[in-house]
Amino acid sequence: MMEMDPILLGEILAGTLFFGIIFVLALGFPVAYTLAGTSLMVAAVGWYFEVFDFSNFGALASRYVGFMSSEVLVAVPLFIFMGVLLERSGIAEALLTTMGRLFGNVRGGLGFSVIIVGALLAASTGVVGATVVTMGLISLPAMLRAGYDPKLGAGVIAASGTLGQIIPPSTILIFMGDMLSGINAQVQMSKGNFAPTPVSVGDLFVGAILPSAVLVGLYMLYMAGKAIFDPKSCPATPFQREEGGHGLGREIVTALLPPLALILAVLGSILGGIATPTEAASVGSVGALLLIAIKGRFSLRMLQQACLSTATITSMVFTLLLGAT
Repeated sequence: MMEMDPILLGEILAGTLFFGIIFVLALGFPVAYTLAGTSLMVAAVGWYFEVFDFSNFGALASRYVGFMSSEVLVAVPLFIFMGVLLERSGIAEALLTTMGRLFGNVRGGLGFSVIIVGALLAASTGVVGATVVTMGLISLPAMLRAGYDPKLGAGVIAASGTLGQIIPPSTILIFMGDMLSGINAQVQMSKGNFAPTPVSVGDLFVGAILPSAVLVGLYMLYMAGKAIFDPKSCPATPFQREEGGHGLGREIVTALLPPLALILAVLGSILGGIATPTEAASVGSVGALLLIAIKGRFSLRMLQQACLSTATITSMVFTLLLGAT
């Protein structure tokens, strides 16, 4: 057998793992089984070519403890908890319904509303899963009933849902901030700088504001282009006469105030240097609980289910991070 450079082989296996996961997910297999099964199969191939050692699994426990002891990463489950609570509070549903009524009489209006709501939810929680599921359940049926192209509707929802990856407070940026701070310190010390300027999560949040705004603008521009050049794919859905009027303005204010208040409390405190991401995430979680209580949806059973969902999502996120690093 011709010997291959272990580094090159490792890169090939990494690419195989990435595309293999996408392929298996496209076949319809559950996410948990896909991630675990595909990873183990690629690991077995790596062990066969002597570029992977199964004894590496023995270090997982200590790495979990290391992540759990990081104060910065405590913000991740808190932001996830906040996102789960907002999903159960009905805020996302109210936003989508109200924005759909506001833009419905414009070609592509439902698409515009989904993009705006996706950006608002991303800035409120930083969690992708809850946003995509909520918008998919509410917006996609409405788009299909209005005569939207199914591919366009699904694409707008998926693209808008992933805004949570870049719009602060993003859980991915929290992970990157934690890792980059250590890498930056090592690189600077290797160059003789023993007092390096740290890379903070707040700095990443500030740096992500402009790119995320540009991305939202490009989504809106694409939707406008579809409305102009392919109007049949995104027709208007005019209001009934009784749906218009002064009540709509009040509904818009009522639907927008809760997420905007959370954005101001969470993101404003981080960017203003008032609180760390972990402290701001805890404030956001308490704020989400208060919103649920105000809407009369709070119960011990709901809280228990939210905690269980948070634990499940957090464990999956941290497992993926361990595999990536």
